[in-house]
Amino acid sequence: LLDDIVLTHSLFLPTERFLQQLHQQYPGGPWGPRGWRGSGLRRKRAVLAVLLHFLETYKGLLQEEESAGKVIKVRVPFPCPPPQSLAAPALTPLAPQELYLLIMKDTSLYHELEDEIIKLHQLVETVELKVADETPPPNKQVKPLFRHFRRIDSCLQTRVAFRGSDEIFCRVYMPDHSYVTIRSRLSASVQDILTSVTEKLQYSEEQSARGDALILVTMASSGEKAVLQPSEECVFTTLGINSHLFACTRDTFDSLVPLPEEIQVVPGDTEIHRAEPEDVANHLTAFHWELFRCIHELEFVDYVFHGERGRRETANLELLLQRCSEVQHWVGTELLLCEALGKRAHLLKKLIKIAAICKQNQDMLSFYAIVIGLNNAAISRLRLTWEKLPGKFKNLFRKFENLTDPCRNHKTYREVLAKMKPPLIPFVPLILKDLTFLHEGSKTLLDGLVNVEKLHCIAEKVRTVRKYRSRPLCLELEASPAQLQTKAYVRQLRVIDNQNLLFELSYKLEPGSQ
Repeated sequence: LLDDIVLTHSLFLPTERFLQQLHQQYPGGPWGPRGWRGSGLRRKRAVLAVLLHFLETYKGLLQEEESAGKVIKVRVPFPCPPPQSLAAPALTPLAPQELYLLIMKDTSLYHELEDEIIKLHQLVETVELKVADETPPPNKQVKPLFRHFRRIDSCLQTRVAFRGSDEIFCRVYMPDHSYVTIRSRLSASVQDILTSVTEKLQYSEEQSARGDALILVTMASSGEKAVLQPSEECVFTTLGINSHLFACTRDTFDSLVPLPEEIQVVPGDTEIHRAEPEDVANHLTAFHWELFRCIHELEFVDYVFHGERGRRETANLELLLQRCSEVQHWVGTELLLCEALGKRAHLLKKLIKIAAICKQNQDMLSFYAIVIGLNNAAISRLRLTWEKLPGKFKNLFRKFENLTDPCRNHKTYREVLAKMKPPLIPFVPLILKDLTFLHEGSKTLLDGLVNVEKLHCIAEKVRTVRKYRSRPLCLELEASPAQLQTKAYVRQLRVIDNQNLLFELSYKLEPGSQ
């Protein structure tokens, strides 16, 4: 029950109010009823248990929680000297930071609480917390998004979790396809991005006053475009695979066209033709495990229920979802850029083999993405290619299709997943689908009371993610030049995500196929 509440409290109680409630329940606190001060050992222990579980669950997210920073940012010597009086200093509801101080003062008064207080002190000391009036360090490292790699050494680095305050470099294009590179927080609003672009372009206030104010537009490789609202945040992690940001005036919006390099197709051999299926599959699993490990379990709740932290704290989950889409399009791109029929059939066989090895690695995300990619209409219509596939691999692929069949709520897949032991990488979109069903299928509040059963079901689903990651992934990967080349290829896939272009390529390869 404690874990259920900590995981799901944001659905009915914002974090700041949650912590204020803890403060209110702590005996001796200024908001507690009369007779509680200096007494109530059992209640003190209960509040400490909730606070400790909250801190252990949030971990890195505490760096983005200003309300949490207010509560536990205060540093006091440990052990804390006995107070002159049992009465705690008067507080206002806007300054709940004294809860930590209040607990630390109990060190010498309640020896029974010593273990819990020591643990609290250790947690506070090891977590960097954010407070509203603090400014970020001037030399803060800029992190690369995996779709924005420009250097080989960047893509070979182990992935680390993104937070809203992290800074990245991003290109913003103009209607003539020139661009400016800006440095921005991941959680920056559209207005913040436009301000940075305006400064780079030395765009004058006079131009804005004339009605030539800039707007920010997201442009997909297919030519689809949308105007972003000034208040929107975290747009970087919600961009499509080959989408870009454009800054333009409303008068030039209609004239925007995709970047030329996004629609150029150059057939030819890529690393997939040279690499062994085992190497590609293992590097896919290793990379997706890194991305999966970066996702905080609370991101699943925030993504579906649009929690108080908003999209700035679902960046890691969104990046993994984009990667899943990227792998799907990668399968089609590689096959359709392979012009020779025999070589294309051999590549199809290799991709099925890669999917099989990913399943063996218990990387169901890669497995699902490859099977979905092979079922793309632009690929499934290639009759001549599929006919050249050996019967053994045709049967294997049919089994894979049955495993990914959504009938009876993905019954076959769920049965296979239930037999797997951690570590494993699930098909994450299905977890989000289950959470969405739980959310839309029942109300959070019933007659003014919290629907505890709903919260428990949500928390149980989140705990499955915890279970999948309860053991480390152990894959033996060599560090040879060939392996590093395969690793770099897998981590910076070049894909075509324009379905119309994929169909054009498909019909050029096999015009008469149905």
